[in-house]
Amino acid sequence: MLLVKGGQIYGMAAKERRATAMTADVLIDDGRIIEISDCVQVTSGMEVIDASGLIVAPGLVDMHVHFRDPGLVYKEDIFTGAQAAAAGGVTTCACMPNTSPVADNPEVIKYIIDKGKNAQIKVLPCGAITVGQKGRELTDFVALKAAGAVALSDDGMPVQSSELMRRAMQSAQKNGVLIISHCEDAEMVQNFAVNEGTVSRELGIPGRPAIAEEIMVARDAMLAAETGASVHIAHVSSARSVEIIRRAKHEGVAITAETAPQYFALTEKEVLRKGTLARVNPPLRKKDDVGAIIEGLIDGTLDVIATDHAPHSPAEKSLPLSDALSGMIGLETSLALALTFLYHTGELELGEIIKLMSVNPARILGIDAGRLIAGAEADIVIFDPYEEWIVNPEDFKSKARNTPFAGMPLRGKVKHTIARGVRLL
Repeated sequence: MLLVKGGQIYGMAAKERRATAMTADVLIDDGRIIEISDCVQVTSGMEVIDASGLIVAPGLVDMHVHFRDPGLVYKEDIFTGAQAAAAGGVTTCACMPNTSPVADNPEVIKYIIDKGKNAQIKVLPCGAITVGQKGRELTDFVALKAAGAVALSDDGMPVQSSELMRRAMQSAQKNGVLIISHCEDAEMVQNFAVNEGTVSRELGIPGRPAIAEEIMVARDAMLAAETGASVHIAHVSSARSVEIIRRAKHEGVAITAETAPQYFALTEKEVLRKGTLARVNPPLRKKDDVGAIIEGLIDGTLDVIATDHAPHSPAEKSLPLSDALSGMIGLETSLALALTFLYHTGELELGEIIKLMSVNPARILGIDAGRLIAGAEADIVIFDPYEEWIVNPEDFKSKARNTPFAGMPLRGKVKHTIARGVRLL
């Protein structure tokens, strides 16, 4: 048995937006929570975690990661990705399908599930919307769902054809599948490295305009309204995208959305300081966009904080800005960034952050996670919201080191992670 003693418990029901913490003990046995009460008796042989002064919450659910497995395991693999997740308090991850080969068939989905069974945390696969993520032919949605895909996405490669995306949503609605959409107009953004604006002009290079994201967000919101499908908008970065999603929700569209810590913590100017480490798709944008992202998190327009954890090798990030690969890792810093930039600034309460990072993504994916109640699987994060630390990528469990947050002081530290009843940290 494992006893978490004396922590501040945040165990929200899925429909609640706020939570009131209570001091309690959590007793775990055989992988499940068997009791939450004021004072659980300590017995012989029981492992005890002293959580006095710490927050005890449902394990984080990151619904947008890239573990690069199969095929690109020099960047990351399922095991190292899971270790990085555990270090950041994440107990469930949904992996995007842009692997090699692409997760566009039941065999690759089964590979991820089978390998994930031996990982420290739950690793869930997302299947591709189109064959090879080439945007020409839909995959077999029924077969991918039956194989265990929790959602379908062409993340990294937007579905450019509106006709094809319409058919995808019609099939998704018919078969009860969630579409996760990477919203960028590929013709507008090409392989441009930074936001179109002050920084791109200063660097003398073409930029990725915000309208390229916003047009696709509007398109997919309209298609979801027309087809009745559920669509989840990935990595929202612009103010107008937030407004489009807000309006769609008001009109009753089955639309949810996520953002990532970089979009509420950094602006495009970070590229001038950190170079390729700050290159990400969609790009870091303006201060006004950052403010709108935060407002969207506050009012519920944005449902989820995910990481878009995107590991790359040093060689891939050491290329010139226009040639380097886009993406940054985030599993080991996401909670601390949310606490530093949202909780300690007074923008969000702890319960709201936990909902954004655990309860909501579990609900959207339709998985049994994000709960801290008796009878639930024991996936738990225990953290000190006040402990200060400095980001040192050399300490990361991930294979990758590509983060613009290196050297940044953060406030909020994961102390223990429990996944399926096993203490990992």
